[in-house]
Amino acid sequence: MEAKHQTGLVWFNLDLRLIDNLTLIRAAEQCQQLVCCFVIDESWFKGNRYGLNGISQPRWRYIQQAIADLAASLQQHGQQLIIRKGQPTTEISTLISTLEVDAVYCSDDPGVYERRRWDTLVKRFPYITFERVSNHTLLTERELDFPLEELPATYSAFRKRFEPLAETFPSGQALSQLKALPPMPRRTIASEHTPFVEPSGYLQGGELAAHEHLTQYFKSSAPSHYKETRNALDNFADSTKLSAALALGNISPRQVIDALRNYEATQGANESTYWIVFELMWREYFHWYLRRFQEKVFKFGGIQDKKPTTSFYSQRFAAWCQGKTPYPIVNACMHQLNQTGYMSNRGRQLVASCLIHELQLDWRYGAAYFEQQLIDYDVASNWGNWQYLAGVGADPRGSRRFNLDKQTQTYDPNGEFIKRWHGEQAVSKIDFTDAADWPLS
Repeated sequence: MEAKHQTGLVWFNLDLRLIDNLTLIRAAEQCQQLVCCFVIDESWFKGNRYGLNGISQPRWRYIQQAIADLAASLQQHGQQLIIRKGQPTTEISTLISTLEVDAVYCSDDPGVYERRRWDTLVKRFPYITFERVSNHTLLTERELDFPLEELPATYSAFRKRFEPLAETFPSGQALSQLKALPPMPRRTIASEHTPFVEPSGYLQGGELAAHEHLTQYFKSSAPSHYKETRNALDNFADSTKLSAALALGNISPRQVIDALRNYEATQGANESTYWIVFELMWREYFHWYLRRFQEKVFKFGGIQDKKPTTSFYSQRFAAWCQGKTPYPIVNACMHQLNQTGYMSNRGRQLVASCLIHELQLDWRYGAAYFEQQLIDYDVASNWGNWQYLAGVGADPRGSRRFNLDKQTQTYDPNGEFIKRWHGEQAVSKIDFTDAADWPLS
């Protein structure tokens, strides 16, 4: 097929992989020359409206490992990853102008700021082609059987509509394969950053590590017991540990479905293997949820415009972040998060419930802290889940409050998790000053 464009630019974001990367494959098919780039957003390292930094060291380490792995993979295909640091629209504009790019390709990110940046570039360069490719979900918007503005109001309703479409998920040889990449232009721009590649951290970032973990997980018997073990607080093999790789696009959800189907073909399907699909459908739902509601996903009143009876107390929020609350299970979970960049799904529900109900804090501060800390941070899943638990999102039952004592007895009856993560260092009270900052006796 004859190339449509002279020089294409692939802007990597949530698709740091070569296998089953529909964006990269589309660009390779349509362009004579190719520029591959990743922009490190300078806002990640600045304070935000919640008084937090954009990104923690564990999360930044994981991202850099993924960038380094992508750069190495592209090099094996005769390509180079240009890594720039700054304001994304500025950096992409410079590449377009300097390298005479006539087509820009990017995976379809659901984020609000990401979509605004894309729209800015489209208006700034009306004479070139811009193409967003659905590369982060199981189905494209066109494959959904409803218009986006008619997205079901609850996950249960969405699942009933979505499950019959599961037969269309590609698998095996149907997964998109990269054959070859066009060469780089003779003229190029140097990278501004060399990724930190120390193989350390709770999880290793990058496509190679993600693929190896995916393979090993489905070689074990763990998928057959996933539903029974997924609520464990600390054991590594009790959940898939695929969320971080999915968040950065080191693997695609289609690859996970493919591996799961192969497992079921040899080991048999059961409720646990179905539950892995169930969780992937939650991820899918929140992607379209963010696409549908955009700015409302970040508002205090949520998509329901139903403001919770909570406020903000800086001392309480700091205690929650540092794991210095009166609740040992919460402290242990927060210590684990701060040290590793990871927390179990059950732990996330417990600490969120504590922040909203026990500490009566604005849920958005908790969501922002997770955004800073989590190595598997996914904008749609994170903010959608926090809205759900705060009672301003997709949950028809209202906010979810967990009995922390009961949860502790259920999930850490012997106190092993609390002891391991030093959660027993609890304080006896929530507040030490009153509203006017006078000490409380």
